[in-house]
Amino acid sequence: MHSLRSLVLCLAFVAGTANAFAQGTKVGFGTVKADPNAPVEVTADTLDVDQDNGQAVFQGNVVVGQGVMRLSAPRLLVVYKEEGGIDRLEATGGVVLVSGEDAAEADQADYSIDEGVVVMTGNVLLTQGTNALTAQRMTVDLVGGTAQMSGRVKTILNPKGE
Repeated sequence: MHSLRSLVLCLAFVAGTANAFAQGTKVGFGTVKADPNAPVEVTADTLDVDQDNGQAVFQGNVVVGQGVMRLSAPRLLVVYKEEGGIDRLEATGGVVLVSGEDAAEADQADYSIDEGVVVMTGNVLLTQGTNALTAQRMTVDLVGGTAQMSGRVKTILNPKGE
């Protein structure tokens, strides 16, 4: 009977927590805070530059590095500011973002350089050690080291902490 009561209490806790997760949740992201002012290094198989619209397209095995942050995708669009410098990076085709021990996957990501914010959308999967969360959208504050997940957020909680 004691085991049944513990199970019911555990399920009530998980159900209450699941509702909170369904509305959105804020989590830590990255063990070291990133520096959006650090140089951005991009490697890829090909590069096409359009001087008229101020954009560059990297394709094939794209890897972006900036300080401790790494982002990889099949395609990366770099949008430049009119006054010079990078405005944002748009990664598509299946994106992986890694910062410290944390990793996230999504269909696409939009990185606003000046804000130090990465918005990942579509089938987002965040892994932190043995924990995993899924959602439709995750907004990562690289400077603050936090992430906000929304859109059918789901996780499995282990009441024993294992």
